[in-house]
Amino acid sequence: MRESALRRLASVAAPPGCGACGLACPAGAVICGGCERALRDSRALVSAGPREVDLAIAAGEYSGRLRAVAHGLKFGRKLSLAGPAAEAIRRASPPAELRGVVVPVPAAPWRRRWRGFDPAEELALALAALTGLPCRDCLRRCSGPRQVGRSRADRVSDPPRVKLRGAAPAEALLVDDVHTTGATLGACAAALRAGGCARVVALTLARSS
Repeated sequence: MRESALRRLASVAAPPGCGACGLACPAGAVICGGCERALRDSRALVSAGPREVDLAIAAGEYSGRLRAVAHGLKFGRKLSLAGPAAEAIRRASPPAELRGVVVPVPAAPWRRRWRGFDPAEELALALAALTGLPCRDCLRRCSGPRQVGRSRADRVSDPPRVKLRGAAPAEALLVDDVHTTGATLGACAAALRAGGCARVVALTLARSS
């Protein structure tokens, strides 16, 4: 009881910081009210996807608080942000599109080892938990150029090498944090298609213009 009371007093004296923007938020909350509203009120972006992707859905633009959430998860190692981010993706997605198997976009092996986790996998697991859909880690990233820092033209002309591990689902919800050029999403979708996947819908937290 004493320890619990001390924690409550500490949260009043120094409120916990939002996992995205760092501002104070209620005890036990992952993000502050401002970031929660930004995720809830963001305008969903729905369009034809890159090559081999039937439909691309993003919860909003890669700016402001959505960018802060993506950065907090990916670079700040705040894995608890996967829950609010996945909820924003679920809310942005037409219910009829939420079917099939949730498949995370794989990180480069060395980057996963360095981080100790894969942001896309955390998002995929959180989305699967929200929707009740199965999640299958069936793609692998092969050695190749790193996407970050490359020009748009270079990303599109020389996309990542992705291969299928095991059987491809009949329908896939391909999940990543940010949709930039679509090169990585397209490479993943091509691998799924080669394995017999009939439909691929790309779901991301944000899309970069």
